[in-house]
Amino acid sequence: MAKRNKVADEEETCCGYAGVDADVVDAEGRATELRPLSLSSPHTQAFHLAWLSLFACFFAAFAAPPILPALRPALVLSPTSDVPAAAVASLSATLVGRLAMGPACDLLGPRHASGLASLLAALAVALAASAASSPAGFVWLRFVSGLSLANFVANQHWMSRVFSPSSVGLANAVAAGWANAGSAAAQLVMPVAYDLVALRLGVPVTVAWRVTYLLLPCVLLVATGLAVLAFPYSGDVGGEAKKTTPTRERCFWEVVRGGVGDYRAWVLALTYGYCYGVELIMENVAAEFFRKKFRLGMEEAGAAAACFGAMNAVARPAGGMASDAVARAFGVRGRLWALWAVQTAGAAMCVVIGRMGAAEAPSLAATVAVLVACAAFVQAASGLTFGVVPFVSKRSLGVVSGMTASGGAVGAIVTNRLFFSGSRYTIDEAISLTGVASLICTLALALIHFPRHGGMLCGPTTTAAGDEHDDSGDDEDANDHGDYTLLK
Repeated sequence: MAKRNKVADEEETCCGYAGVDADVVDAEGRATELRPLSLSSPHTQAFHLAWLSLFACFFAAFAAPPILPALRPALVLSPTSDVPAAAVASLSATLVGRLAMGPACDLLGPRHASGLASLLAALAVALAASAASSPAGFVWLRFVSGLSLANFVANQHWMSRVFSPSSVGLANAVAAGWANAGSAAAQLVMPVAYDLVALRLGVPVTVAWRVTYLLLPCVLLVATGLAVLAFPYSGDVGGEAKKTTPTRERCFWEVVRGGVGDYRAWVLALTYGYCYGVELIMENVAAEFFRKKFRLGMEEAGAAAACFGAMNAVARPAGGMASDAVARAFGVRGRLWALWAVQTAGAAMCVVIGRMGAAEAPSLAATVAVLVACAAFVQAASGLTFGVVPFVSKRSLGVVSGMTASGGAVGAIVTNRLFFSGSRYTIDEAISLTGVASLICTLALALIHFPRHGGMLCGPTTTAAGDEHDDSGDDEDANDHGDYTLLK
């Protein structure tokens, strides 16, 4: 009772928390189930705020690609140099932002870090959209909008405070998946909004895109940022502090070394660079691909490209659930095999998309169908990846999770520079080569081995309950199924 009274007095505690049914929370006050329709629950309210806030960030980050036909003449953009450079700038900002968001969450708490990041991103995007008048201004616009994707770290960190280990996997997967659909919304909505502003309202074309940016991405970021900051519940701070105290008492460099020095973390960073990295690439180039190969208008190309991002609403959560389901039958080895199979299928679909685009008379319907299949596999692989991450190192989970998440941006940057920059490859050839790179890099999963669980090609090598690197010895709650992900 004393503990509950103390928590209720703290700023981070939800008003009305005591009214929550005790059967659906654990001893730390975290929800044991994800109930999206239980809107009176503070846990559910936090869940919806978290994914909506990140949704706005994805919308802002991918608002430019679907309206490139309007931006090119307005900013005098070169399709072979300026557009790829801007894409790299956006991806680089995502990498930098995610690396910085981890410490920000530790210092401010994930809710405050998320809200402030959204407001700062809105200000930066508004200034960039208002001032951009050259290719350099466009690159800067993509960079500052890409910074908003750092909110992914805060999103997952917040969910780990609000939901217990029995439900945090599903909560993280659904929150990330629904939020990622913001890229699809941008592909659909931005061309329509631009058309409304430029043609229906008669705003000059050089100004219309700026107005569209201010009315949509900026307003979404401000609205969700203020809503997150105004919400009074960040999760059970007492419980979270109690869980993290042992880690903080260790030497900081020991924790960092535990993650950076583990080859399995690097393998997962590499492979995530070619599932989530492929997703980032496709969301940047899909609209352009459909415009060039099928001579579609801006709105039609945006609608076709949106099919890729829209799959996030179901595919990434499905990957998380599939990882848990296969683990019940085959343990961690099953998680690895499932990740390899799904990511390989996604890579193969990527190759097929490129080959279909290279055909003399490609079928739009068939290409969209393969695009949807590719999206389903690629995004499910992202969910499956974070079904493996917690097993690398419990004591350095934050470091490993950060390395893996950042690997997605690095993979996209490298791939963009290799295949999509310059005029060496056509866009369909670049997409096929991206699939080939993913096929090759995914093979590295066979190198991952856990002494107590085994790997893809061999079984366990020890049953000792205290292996230096295997996470199972670090946490008394570790088991063959594991928690899905606690991204710190």
